[in-house]
Amino acid sequence: MADYKYRGAGAWGGAYMLAFIGAFVYYVQHAQSFWDGVAGFFEALVWPAFLVYHLMVFLKL
Repeated sequence: MADYKYRGAGAWGGAYMLAFIGAFVYYVQHAQSFWDGVAGFFEALVWPAFLVYHLMVFLKL
């Protein structure tokens, strides 16, 4: 019998991937040097964490 516990979870992964690509392109376009572009790659990986943190601070949770 198939396990359907995680059915549909792939949609969130796809949405995160599109957001990552968009953030990466944004940060690389605004980079002034190669190392700014490298830093932009890592910023693109973790920007959702900063978004959630600031949202919780704003909502005072």
